[in-house]
This record gives sequence, structure tokens and C-alpha cells, in this order.
Amino acid sequence: MKETDELDDYILRHIDAEGKYLADLYRATHVKLLRPRMASGHLQGRMLKMFVRMIRPKQVLEIGTYSGYSALCLAEGLEDGAMLHTFEINDEQEDFTRPWLENSPWADKIRFYIGDALEMVPQMNIVFDLAFVDGNKRFYVDYYEMILKKMNAGGYIIADNTLWDGHVLETDSSHTDAQTAGIKRFNDLVAADPRIEKVILPLRDGLTIIRKK
Repeated sequence: MKETDELDDYILRHIDAEGKYLADLYRATHVKLLRPRMASGHLQGRMLKMFVRMIRPKQVLEIGTYSGYSALCLAEGLEDGAMLHTFEINDEQEDFTRPWLENSPWADKIRFYIGDALEMVPQMNIVFDLAFVDGNKRFYVDYYEMILKKMNAGGYIIADNTLWDGHVLETDSSHTDAQTAGIKRFNDLVAADPRIEKVILPLRDGLTIIRKK
């Protein structure tokens, strides 16, 4: 454990800083919200920004805004004229998250929606180049199929929590909760899907990177 903590500290000292605004948001997330571990944090946030820089998407979809940390990291990497559309289904989250998004240096690149992405996104006249999925694990398969229909060829999906604290290794279905079952269904579908290319990164709780052919 000590070596792991020291290695984590070493990594954070040798990558780009997250910046004061994001650090303040991360701190506020831990002080004021339940389940602060859901926030992406420094390392994953810098990686999300880097992915955006590499892919150079014009339209980005995020499912699961939570406190807004990942949204700000995605928006930070966007070029002029590009837009992030981020969806949060929990309306009780809005009072905390909206001010952090709207007062950020990247506010003009973010559109924040409260509601069910599965109902709202299909009605949008937008085709996406990149999607970050961090919503309800029970519906990962539904998110995935919806996004593929709304995504350009060559577009990317980044799915968070796909190792789910190792629960994906559980074999006794009678003791498997609905969220674990949802992640396992998603992973099995993605692994067998000929429409895409994919790789799982063992970062934090698992990130699956998917490219639509």
C-alpha cells in the first residue's frame, strides 16, 4: 500500500497540474457531496483533457456530470467552436454543479442538461465525435447503443468504471448486484462487437476506450 501511494504521488508530481479551479472543485466535492470518489480527479482529468486534444472533437457527449470535474477537464481540451453536452439525471445535483460549470473559464464550451440522457439525446440534432460515459451502470448497454447511433464513424467512447472494483470477476450471479451485472453485460457486449475497436485501461476503476469503425 505504501509503495502504491508513493507511486501515485510520483505520477501526480510528474504530470500537468490540475490548476486551482479544478483543485478547489475537487475539495468542495469532498466537503459537500456524498460519494466524492465519483469525481474523476487529477490523473483521470488530465487524461481526459489529453484525449480531447488528441481526438479534436467538435461535439462531445458526457453522461453523468456529478460535480462537474470531468466536464471541465473535457471542455478544457476543446478547440474554439467545439461544444460539450453534459447530462446529469439527478436534479438535486444541479444547485452544486451548475455554478461550478457556469463560472469556469470554459463555460462557453459547456451545455449542461438535467434529465435522462436516454430520453433527451436521441431527440438532439447532433452527431458526436467523442462520448464519456459515467452514468448509471445498470444502463451502460443502453447508453452504448444510443451513442453508436449518434456518433460519427471514427468517433470514440470512453466508458468509466468498467472494472468496478474487481466485481466483474464475480461468477456467482445470485450475489451480483444490478450495477455489477450492468457493467458485466456491457463489457461482454463490447468485447464481442465487430462494429468497434476497444481496449481497457486499468486506470483507477477501469476505463474502456472504444472506437467506432
